[in-house]
Amino acid sequence: MDDKKTIKIYLYTRFERLWHWYQALTIICLIITGLEIHGTYTLLGFQTAVNVHNFIGLAWLILFAFFVFWLLTTGEWKQYIPTTKKLFLVVRYYSWDIFQGKPHPVQKSAGAKHNPLQRLAYLGISAMLLPVQMITGLLYYLYNDMPQVLPLPVLAVIHTVVALFLLNFLIIHVYMTTTGHSLFSHISGMITGWEEIYKTTEIADWEIQATRKK
Repeated sequence: MDDKKTIKIYLYTRFERLWHWYQALTIICLIITGLEIHGTYTLLGFQTAVNVHNFIGLAWLILFAFFVFWLLTTGEWKQYIPTTKKLFLVVRYYSWDIFQGKPHPVQKSAGAKHNPLQRLAYLGISAMLLPVQMITGLLYYLYNDMPQVLPLPVLAVIHTVVALFLLNFLIIHVYMTTTGHSLFSHISGMITGWEEIYKTTEIADWEIQATRKK
């Protein structure tokens, strides 16, 4: 059927792909070392786990600042502007239509790489969870070298709770990569930059249109 034909479009730049895989590896390493610091298991040894956790966390903080700079200077921040246009169609797709073999209601394009649900999720993570995690981690790291902003137990609880949210997102994200037209189509797109999508409708930057000022 024609609605099952696919086309390839170039979506993800080399920088985006490198940042994506670096951040994924970073979060995984921080979760592994963080769980060991909490005494869940012994893998590297407590002190080594602490040192690795601190080093990776500080590197992540620095590179995240560069990522934000890239977003602002390239205009890619527009990809994260939330919109309700077709939001409920996307929710219905993931809760029902996907199991009926129906095509995704929103097509990707260079100007609209994320569907409405992804925009809300990525905005919440990038603008809320990640900054909170990095700030609490930095305050934890510098706790004995600066005025105490929050009690240490409070910092520890916030840092741990946000880490669990990020772990939950990571699991969901990995699952979502399998929901393309083939098992590895989304993963392939984040490796090569070329995303293969269903040719169901004309590709349009519909979110960009939705966010323009009238």
